[in-house]
Amino acid sequence: MTLAEHALKHPEVWQRFTPRQTLVRYAWYVGVVFVAVWSVSNLDIPWFYFLDAHIQAADLFVRMWPPDLDFLDRLYEPLIETIHIATLGTVATLAIAFPVAFLAARNTTFNSVTWFIGRLILVTSRSVNTVVWGLLFVAIFGPGPMAGIWAIAMRSIGFMGKLTAEAIEEVDRGTVEAIEATGASRLQVLWYGILPQVMPVIYGITVYRWDINIRESTVLGFVGAGGIGIQLYASINLFLWQEVSLMLVAVFCVVVVSEFISAGVRAKIT
Repeated sequence: MTLAEHALKHPEVWQRFTPRQTLVRYAWYVGVVFVAVWSVSNLDIPWFYFLDAHIQAADLFVRMWPPDLDFLDRLYEPLIETIHIATLGTVATLAIAFPVAFLAARNTTFNSVTWFIGRLILVTSRSVNTVVWGLLFVAIFGPGPMAGIWAIAMRSIGFMGKLTAEAIEEVDRGTVEAIEATGASRLQVLWYGILPQVMPVIYGITVYRWDINIRESTVLGFVGAGGIGIQLYASINLFLWQEVSLMLVAVFCVVVVSEFISAGVRAKIT
């Protein structure tokens, strides 16, 4: 029996989507393609640069190899400063993000006004890129690591606070009600009923965000916010590509180490 004969004999054959659903799906596909084409057509992209892009990339790689190992002694200090910026920025985030998270969680906030304020702080933090925060704090503190620390902190508040607030809202309500039944105060309920349940989440989020901050702090030097990015920016402007390659390798190694540390800590927590 052919497929056509089988379809005529069994018209009730199951289909994944109805004709209307299929039409809607294809309309979405066409819409996505249309938006992509429209976006590209409205950008002034010099397509002729793509003709020799592979040649330029190969030439750049040749100029970057081998890394300038003589530059290693001047690389150590800014690299350590980058790690300090990420670490201190994460510590500053801890002091701000978690009180805000309790305000932004519906089951621990005081009222709708405090909930709105908490959510507004978290959204504001996430909506501004780390480099933009860096520019703002460079204008406030001047160039240097202090601007980088607060740029990292202000960007991290939204990330850590949002995830913590969601964890607070998902705590076991039975434990909280049992503590409330003893006549405990609001602070005691938070301290003994909610905080122990969210502490593993807080540890995991903190370590994970520190890992992210290590990467983000490497580019803050481009706006004068300290770290290895300042030296990287200077070497790129002077076309010292062998120094650039050494710094890229160093950053890669630091990120890999931080990834292993982060994964190990999260494994111990879970």
